[in-house]
Amino acid sequence: MGGPGTGAVIAPDSPNALPAFARGLCDDAAVFPPGLVPLERAVPAHVRHRAADYGELVGPLVLAEPALASLGPLLPAGRRLALSVTAPEGPAQVSTALATANGLAVDVVAVEVAVPAGVPEFLAALDTALAGAHDVTVYVEVPRDERRAEVVAALAETGYRAKLRTGGVRAELYPDEAELASAIATVVGAGVPFKATAGLHHALRNTDPATRFEQHGFLNLLLATAAALRGADEPALRALLAERDGARVAAGVRDLGEAGVTARRAFVSFGTCSITEPLEELAGLGLVPPALVSGEGVTA
Repeated sequence: MGGPGTGAVIAPDSPNALPAFARGLCDDAAVFPPGLVPLERAVPAHVRHRAADYGELVGPLVLAEPALASLGPLLPAGRRLALSVTAPEGPAQVSTALATANGLAVDVVAVEVAVPAGVPEFLAALDTALAGAHDVTVYVEVPRDERRAEVVAALAETGYRAKLRTGGVRAELYPDEAELASAIATVVGAGVPFKATAGLHHALRNTDPATRFEQHGFLNLLLATAAALRGADEPALRALLAERDGARVAAGVRDLGEAGVTARRAFVSFGTCSITEPLEELAGLGLVPPALVSGEGVTA
């Protein structure tokens, strides 16, 4: 599951405790579009998020490999920073990232790597790039084409995890309900945990008022993942991904109980440009204590 927060310790039975389904849910991708927060602001904001009472919500700071070269002077004194590093150009970037990070006060807890053409060659190169990096979780971005089944099957054999793209800066980067339902069914059926990236700006399925993009909701993904684990078919997953009624979705999440924790082992986390917006929406739906929001917001 996504890395635990390092914020204030709250007893599990405290009325202000973060529910288990939300722990480590949000990887801090503030530097990526559409947020594009400058690195010199994103690093201290991430530290504040992790130290807040809602810190357990927050996973690692997500940075592209080239950003590591500028990271050193920005690191907080006396503590190490947990990072997930993206390598969109493939395994060679993974090697560079690990070498650069070795000289910094950081822990690369995950890498997120794209798949060039040629799956067997890619996996062999990735294995080589990761030689000796035993504590790094690997997410391989699953292509949105005919290679998906082959890539997911290969991930099931290697133990690497999947990364599903759920949006972006253009409408065509958003998979529709049918495509995303099929992807979730495929990774869950193969026993491959996954994270989601891009486009999950809200808890619920929505139409963005500015761009008119159809956007998935991160709670919809959670419910669809839980349903897939129960053996639901793809039409049922599509219906869950399409649901826009907040009361209905919130009730579904509450009803998950321990199944929500199990679902989070499959749907590990998602990258978000904002930490406070998901937190505020969860509170608005009655799924996290309002006290975690009031007075604790940090705008990245």
